[in-house]
Amino acid sequence: MTMLSGTSFPVVQATLPVVNDPTHLPDHLLSRIAHKHASLGLSPEQYEIVHDNLMWAIVDVLGDAVTPEVAAAWDEVYWLMANMLIHKERGLYSAVRLSPETVWRTWRVAEKIQETEDVVTFVVERTDEREVKPSLPGQYVTIKMRMPDGVHQPRQYSLTRADDGRHRHFAVKRVRAQDAPDGEMSNFLHDSVQVGDEVTLSAPFGDVVLEYTDRPLVLASAGIGITPMAGMLSHLVKSASQRKVVFLHADDSLGSFALRDQVVADLKALPDASMSTWLLNSEGAGGAHGEMHTGFMDVRAVDLPDDAEYYLCGPVAFMQSARTALIAAGVPVKDIQYEVFGPDLWLADYQ
Repeated sequence: MTMLSGTSFPVVQATLPVVNDPTHLPDHLLSRIAHKHASLGLSPEQYEIVHDNLMWAIVDVLGDAVTPEVAAAWDEVYWLMANMLIHKERGLYSAVRLSPETVWRTWRVAEKIQETEDVVTFVVERTDEREVKPSLPGQYVTIKMRMPDGVHQPRQYSLTRADDGRHRHFAVKRVRAQDAPDGEMSNFLHDSVQVGDEVTLSAPFGDVVLEYTDRPLVLASAGIGITPMAGMLSHLVKSASQRKVVFLHADDSLGSFALRDQVVADLKALPDASMSTWLLNSEGAGGAHGEMHTGFMDVRAVDLPDDAEYYLCGPVAFMQSARTALIAAGVPVKDIQYEVFGPDLWLADYQ
């Protein structure tokens, strides 16, 4: 993810009012971008490089439409956001006692677990005795790999288990070509990275983190959105949580339900936890754990606990639908958090 997460134009469009009111900043969106940037080890000096190239691109595309007044407005918006991000990122680095240069660490692949046809869990182990920065439930790490063309590519993947001090777990879904080319990093990790290979990972970051309270908890995911939810459940088990947990998941079929065995085992280990699953193809799902439904997830089909905290993860359309249904059911907006994968993050905030 590049500076401003590939969302420079949408973010700038969403923040044009700051020219007249500098207090009108999309803090929620900028916080998410700051976590992405910190996971990439970005430094304040790089904002000047992005500024110069962005301004050049604006002039190159818009030509004579970029009057001195227009250029000054874009410049002001950019630096208002950039300075906010620099401040947030400085705090993130300080909180984990790291710097942009020290967020990276070498790990060794200890195990590859084929979860489904398209999802593999990588278990990596530390290669030295330096302190491992602990992760929080729901966070992700960035993996940085040199591709066959010699270019380093970074990608973020959610941590799927609580730390044990020596290992980290993350799951990678193979991205197959549909309306776009195959996913370069996911296919490389699936096909070329083997047990014993060394990989470079960042320290954990991410702003959608499970709050440690006594309130009931509802986790709702779809597809590969299961990954941060599995991590949250693992943390709950490790901390011997007594919270009431309602786990909801939607998938194509049981065969495509990644991390299902881990999730079911963790739910069984919690004292007050239930599970409901929605499958587009429910054939062969008769013996599955919990309540089974056919079709798309409908949160209205579940008895939701009072005063619960909600966490959502999955495709943007799924989260928008689930969030709308929850709000219609009377759930306060402040009690719904969601994690967005990829460049669609601004869509979830502004649609």
